[in-house]
Amino acid sequence: LSLMSHPLCHPQLEGLCSFLQLSTCPEPFLVRFCSWLLALTPDLSYTSAAVLAEQLFLRRVLSLTQPPSRHLMAALTSFCSKYSHPFCRVLVAAVLQEPGEGAEQTKLMCELVEECLEPHSVQLVLSQVLELPLSEKLLPVLQAVLGRQEVLPPELLDLLVLTLCQQAPAFTVSLSYAKLVTAVLTVYHSQVS
Repeated sequence: LSLMSHPLCHPQLEGLCSFLQLSTCPEPFLVRFCSWLLALTPDLSYTSAAVLAEQLFLRRVLSLTQPPSRHLMAALTSFCSKYSHPFCRVLVAAVLQEPGEGAEQTKLMCELVEECLEPHSVQLVLSQVLELPLSEKLLPVLQAVLGRQEVLPPELLDLLVLTLCQQAPAFTVSLSYAKLVTAVLTVYHSQVS
């Protein structure tokens, strides 16, 4: 395991993860492994953290059919607390693009946005959502982002408002959409005309 603290190229790290069977290891071990990762010095590179986010969590999160166990949640939040940018680039992006309802995945994303992500990562999640066609699945994630009441760069706020305006006809009977528009007007009232 001491190899993880040394620079490894992408295929080497994937091979090591496969050898250690990290994508299917028991969740209590996953928690301990993440604690060990967080203690490494120097910190993991962006690429290494992205590979590990995929290997450790992607399969587990995409297969959720009920709320995550406390062990999985502990591992997710600890990893996310230090490596939130690569975590969002890999895991959040995959969950957002996954077809279908994905109720448990959406709840998990909302919880991570509300409680774990740094402000710059919250903005990254918002930009990732706005790259996709809005759906009922994505509206709670947007609501969670707005619930953070972060200061958004003007261009990102403009894109959010433009997206909500352009896609309004598709949500004429959506209570979630109405709540989202109300939240935008409440949180950013001084910037939205």
